[in-house]
Amino acid sequence: QVQLVESGGGLVQAGGSLRLSCAASGRAFSNYAVAWFRQAPGKERDFVAAINWSGDDTYYATSKKGRFTISRDNAKNTVYLQMNSLNPGDTAVYYCAATERALNITPYSNTNNHYDYWGQGTQVTVSS
Repeated sequence: QVQLVESGGGLVQAGGSLRLSCAASGRAFSNYAVAWFRQAPGKERDFVAAINWSGDDTYYATSKKGRFTISRDNAKNTVYLQMNSLNPGDTAVYYCAATERALNITPYSNTNNHYDYWGQGTQVTVSS
């Protein structure tokens, strides 16, 4: 099993940037594909981006491509989400999730049910 802890959230002005981190403990992180999701108040949890076990394949929600970048450092057991040009619509709790059932990107990598392990989330608030 793996435990996930997100960090790096906070309050930022529109147009600003944040880098979120997802630190893993337990089993080696290279045994997992990882994704970021987010949930705004009153809305469903939506897919943001995913990365395969080695970091050489990524997948983004269409609306996030170009502004958000997912990456990983397996030596540090950490996955990152760099977010640029933030706007108030990006305000949400951001969650990282991991699965060991599929180490590479699949057509289901953007679904909640694809992932078995979740962090507690980190709040991102973008002010106008």
